[in-house]
Amino acid sequence: MEHNENNALQLLVVLSRAYQWVAAHVQRDVRGYGLGVTEFGVLELLYHKGKQPLQQIGTKILMSSGNITYVVDKLVSRGWVRRIPCEEDRRVSYAEITDEGRAFLEEVFPRHRAAMEEVLSGLTQEEREQAIGLLKKLGKFAQDRFGK
Repeated sequence: MEHNENNALQLLVVLSRAYQWVAAHVQRDVRGYGLGVTEFGVLELLYHKGKQPLQQIGTKILMSSGNITYVVDKLVSRGWVRRIPCEEDRRVSYAEITDEGRAFLEEVFPRHRAAMEEVLSGLTQEEREQAIGLLKKLGKFAQDRFGK
């Protein structure tokens, strides 16, 4: 790619490639626990944030809401999640991690965290903090400009 003052396309390519490789590591690690990335994400969300309305889970783990029912059903069938109907509104139901789901995540999460630390150790702690700040800034700007 030709170096010029407008390196937006180069940044996009580099950012996309970095994401693809990091995501590949995440996927490989999570599959080692017998889960898909989305299942792991739902389980992790419920573990860390507690009971959640099904309708809001998708936006919190960046996936379509249509797939949430399927994913939650799979986790329910494994005994790791339970559904709880809302007493005030019958259209709403919650997902909550079970004791079995909590025990499973407590067993595998330290290994997952270590695997992610290893993958991201290509950057120093300071570089990671800089990257977090810059990517948040970029994401917020892109989000604000989306409707314009």
